[in-house]
Parts: sequence; C-alpha cells; structure tokens
Amino acid sequence: MTPRLSVTARTAGPGVLPPLRPIPLGGTGPEDVVVDREGRVITGVADGRILRARPRGPARVEQIARTGGRPLGLEVLPDGRLLVCDAERGLLRVTPEADVEDLVDRVAGEPLRFCSSAAAAADGTVYFTASSRRFGLQEWLGDLMERTATGRLLRLLPGGGEPEVLLDDLDFANGVVLAEDESWVAVAETGAYRLTRLWLTGPRTGQRDTLVENLPGFPGNLSRGTDGTVWVALAGPRQRPLDWLRRAPAAVRRAAWRAARPLPIRPRPVARVLGIGPGGRIRHDLRRRGAGYRMVTGVYEHDGMLILGSLLEKGIVVCELPGPV
Repeated sequence: MTPRLSVTARTAGPGVLPPLRPIPLGGTGPEDVVVDREGRVITGVADGRILRARPRGPARVEQIARTGGRPLGLEVLPDGRLLVCDAERGLLRVTPEADVEDLVDRVAGEPLRFCSSAAAAADGTVYFTASSRRFGLQEWLGDLMERTATGRLLRLLPGGGEPEVLLDDLDFANGVVLAEDESWVAVAETGAYRLTRLWLTGPRTGQRDTLVENLPGFPGNLSRGTDGTVWVALAGPRQRPLDWLRRAPAAVRRAAWRAARPLPIRPRPVARVLGIGPGGRIRHDLRRRGAGYRMVTGVYEHDGMLILGSLLEKGIVVCELPGPV
C-alpha cells in the first residue's frame, strides 16, 4: 500500500464561530473539556479541582475531586472512571467515589514531567503525552521558543506496568486522539503546527506520518466528534516572530526566552477551532474575534454543540455546532 501523504491545512476561508455562551466555574483555567455518559461537562482548573456542570439549563457546578496538582487533559472511561493528565503529578485516575489513583509518575526512572493529554482504547490501553522534558506548565512558552522537541507519546497497557515510549522528540506534544477504528493515534505537535500520526494496525503498523500540517495556529487538545471528525483547539494564531525564531540558532532561541520570560503573556482575543476529517481534510474552520474568550485549549462536540475550554479563562463556553465547510 502506498503511504498516505501529509495534508497541508487549507480551506476556502474560516467561518464564524457561533455566539459563545459562558458557564462560570468559580475557578481559572479549564484547560480541557470532556462529557460524561449523563451529558455533563467535566474539566479541571488551576487549583487542582475537577469540576462538573451541565452545558444546558441552570449553571450548577459540582466538584468531583481534587488532585492536589494541576489537571490538564481528561478522558472519561467506559466504567465511569476518569483519566486525568496532571502537569505536576503525572497520569492519574479518578473513581466515582472521588478517590485519586496514581497510574504513572515516572518513565524509565525519570519523573513524568508535564503530562498533558490522554486517550483510551476500547481494551483499556491508554495513550498519553508529555509535552516537554525540560519545561513545566508555567514555562510552556519557553519550550516553544527554545524548540526543545522533547515531547513524547506514551502507551500504558491495561495491566499497568512500565509505560512504553511510542514517539520521542516531539515538538511540544499536546492533544492525543484515536481514530474511530483505532487504526491510528494522532498527537498535536503544538510547536510544529501539525498533527502527527502513528499507525497501530494494518500494513503500516508502527509507521509515523503526518495527518495534517501547516496549521494556522498552535494546536492544543484534540477530541473525536461525529463522522470521525478530529476537533482541534487552536490556542492562538501563528506569529511571524515565533516562526522566524524557530529557524534561528539554538543560542538565539535561548537568549530570546531569557528576555521574554519575565514579560506577561497577552493572548490575542480570538477563539478558533478546526474540525479535520480522517484523511486530513478540514471540515470546519471556525473563529470568533472579540468574543471575550481567549486561548482555546480544549474543544468537545456533544449533542449539536461545541464546548470550549481555555488555559486562562474563568469558565467554559458553549455554542451551537454549525454545518461543515
């Protein structure tokens, strides 16, 4: 079989993201969003709480658990338990009784740093990412500016044990998602503006290629919607100075980060998400400027809606799902 070539992100032009309805949480930084079997949105905030709220009707927020760290990517398991990627503690699992279990905190004897996102297969295998081996969450910009390319995609088998490193040297490994038939797993390389794919079954098992590249912004968390659509949260648009810096010598990149480190981060006031088909074609390209919601890092499709999360904002937002491009 001829290997599938990578697809450069391209559409006729971005559409308009419908009006956003806020759901305040009483916490900051709902970085990822998922939906449980009862249709409730689950997210984690900066103070370590895992929260739950309904996307329609009165905004009633409940606390599920508290990790004691900084929860990022989430995945609801078929048995009702919840996978949590905690940037400080590693890969966790939360039971319906609010017990927090440690699954992975070290890889090959090295502390698991900056655990970011996870996806679970039907047999219980967990695929998860570590964004950087040098920088933690509070210095995520440093990893992008220095271009350390120390991110990893890992796999934990159902029986537990030592996690396996599937892909190494990723450029800020972030969101992860499985194909509908679980024939491949894709990971967002935020610093490279692309989704990298690893084949899990079939004649290309073990081969790595690119699902889509040259994205118009920094891809964050991924989720799978209807018809095999892969939803991509774009944390921000591409910026020419950073594109130039990526091509500069390592010493220049390190000097630029030292200069930028004490400065405040000012994300642009735009919310944008992409919906990508299994072959890399963009089905949705939706954005809204001046929406009062910045740095979209999580997106989830549910019941005709899109639910968005952000590393910076104080709540999630919900909007109706428009038709495809």
